[in-house]
Amino acid sequence: MGKAGGRDWLQIYSIYGTDEWQTVGFLAFNAFLFAFLSLLLFVYFAPILSSAQSFLPALPLPLLRFAAGFSGSVLSLSALCLLFAASNVLYSSLPLRWLMAQRMIAAVPNWFAVRTALDVGCGRGILLNAVALQLKKEGSCGRVVGLDRDRGTAVAALRRASVEGVQEYVTCREGSAHCLPFPDGYFDVVLSAVYLKRQGDSAAERWRAIGEIIRVLKPGGIGVLWDLSCVPEFAKRLTEMRMEEVRVSGRVTAYMVGSHIVSFRKPTAVSADDWRANIC
Repeated sequence: MGKAGGRDWLQIYSIYGTDEWQTVGFLAFNAFLFAFLSLLLFVYFAPILSSAQSFLPALPLPLLRFAAGFSGSVLSLSALCLLFAASNVLYSSLPLRWLMAQRMIAAVPNWFAVRTALDVGCGRGILLNAVALQLKKEGSCGRVVGLDRDRGTAVAALRRASVEGVQEYVTCREGSAHCLPFPDGYFDVVLSAVYLKRQGDSAAERWRAIGEIIRVLKPGGIGVLWDLSCVPEFAKRLTEMRMEEVRVSGRVTAYMVGSHIVSFRKPTAVSADDWRANIC
């Protein structure tokens, strides 16, 4: 049985499930369809070739053989690629998310001192509860807030915290990443996993969300973001916003694209104008 951060994949699935079944099902169905067509072409190669020759008598037999063989190869390769894509999406939505949650947690040096943490876009609660488990492990009296734009999702994440035995460390609420419902300088740590890019395709919307994360961080607080394809751009912009200790992790393939984690520290002596001027 596979392991992800010291936990069985099936244990993770039993608690969190996956929100990618439609994508996985679509890819897997087409993979098996292409594989079936490829096998059909291989088994009935001679009759299919004979039928093609009767419909296209002007074409030479070697060319028809090549076309049929090439079609079978393309179908086989397509089936393999689609099956790999389905596996990668399923892996990314379950064990990889847990593994990346552990890496994000490791970017914060002292969880015992953390009193307030925020997970922007908590979704099913994988990162949210991983943070809560870390707080519990460290014996901290801190709490982590999960924020999601869908109220039902936030409530479901809170139920999963009870299953994990960390309900006393977790609070969930509905809200937008573009206008976080918290005062300035409220959190010691703010995290977000594969969420900011989904909130809008325009760069301005992503910068606004990052600006909100910086706003609610305490001076000296730590931000940790895992996202797809945009992180190098995030790191550049965070540097322009005069954030400190901006670090980008190595590349990890998730959902068939490259992803990175970026961590940073909000300066202890920085005015709002220093970073807000670089949001747009």
